[in-house]
Amino acid sequence: MEVSLSTSPTRDADGNLVGAAAVARDITDSKRMERLNEIIVEASPASIVMVNADGDIALVNSSTIETFGYQGDELIGQSVDVLLPEPLMAEHQALRRGFMQRPVARQMGAGRDLNARRKDGSEFPVEVGLSPVETVQGTFVLCTVIDITQRKEDEATIQQHVATLEQFNEELKRSNAELEQFAYIASHDLQEPLRMVVSYMGLFESRYKGKLDERADKYINYAVDGASRMQQLVNDLLAYSRVGSQGRPFVNIGVDRVLDQVLRGLSGAVAESGTQIKRDPMPEVMADELQLGQVFQNLIGNSIKFRGTEPLTIHIGVEEDDAFWTFSVSDNGIGVEPAYAERIFQMFQRLHERGVYEGSGIGLAISKKIIERHGGKIWLDAETKDGAQFRFTLPKKRMAA
Repeated sequence: MEVSLSTSPTRDADGNLVGAAAVARDITDSKRMERLNEIIVEASPASIVMVNADGDIALVNSSTIETFGYQGDELIGQSVDVLLPEPLMAEHQALRRGFMQRPVARQMGAGRDLNARRKDGSEFPVEVGLSPVETVQGTFVLCTVIDITQRKEDEATIQQHVATLEQFNEELKRSNAELEQFAYIASHDLQEPLRMVVSYMGLFESRYKGKLDERADKYINYAVDGASRMQQLVNDLLAYSRVGSQGRPFVNIGVDRVLDQVLRGLSGAVAESGTQIKRDPMPEVMADELQLGQVFQNLIGNSIKFRGTEPLTIHIGVEEDDAFWTFSVSDNGIGVEPAYAERIFQMFQRLHERGVYEGSGIGLAISKKIIERHGGKIWLDAETKDGAQFRFTLPKKRMAA
């Protein structure tokens, strides 16, 4: 047990010293608490400096000694100004006096970049917390100093990366705009000469087919087919280039109405193939109505085109979460190998030989570009075993077109 002993003299009625009175107090708990506080201060990874009302250093921990480059008790008794850059010393003295008049716990230099100074004169960025401590010797200030050099370096690195990404994004946007413009101009300018080629090849076929030999008829067929395919490719390229440049503003539309219009346009193909259409009730979304209809038309048309021998069933579904609507078009057709899940969304990509199935292989690329313009994404669900399921998202929040 630790005790605190205090004594006082005892006198008689005449004032003569006759003895002494002693009072012993058990201070075991308070001493234990003092030692605990000392252990905590010493173990802190942050630099801790205790300063008196005059700004003199009364206590430091080992982290302070290591961080600032001093040794042992070299800092004790010195002014705390030795830890500050020289230009701040005069300002700090005035700030310290103001703090001591109304001492409250707070951050030092809120909203400012603070630097501290090592013994060798080098400076480093810090965060400083101030806490007043009342003692029998008066008010002291406990300063917690954290070296944030690494954080500043990390922030600078992140800012540099962000600036690089922003520059890259701007260049990418500019490049995409230039490519769209080029594709539009190229495809538009090719329209007239291609129309002339297709027209004259048609006249040539009607005039000479069957009047020459069998080889000549074959060559005529090749030329007519090639010209027609080239015209279709140019038309599809023109449609792709117009997705971003000639899209309509987004408005609130009912997806059920869009599907009604699409299915009316595909009614002949649906009836001819014997396709059964199933659909969930659809929500309202912010979208370009014409482009959204084009997406559904491409996906439903593909299901009909790539049907198998079994009667075709197409299901058009929708799910939702907090941020997105997720639409799906699934069928029981021939399906798509998972290995081709990314390739099918690229320009002019075909998984079958020409002549087996019609089309230029650009429909899904156009759909992808449309959905991305709307702030969503489109993909093939690779886990679907029987048939194919395409899914795409549209954000619930209003977007700028």
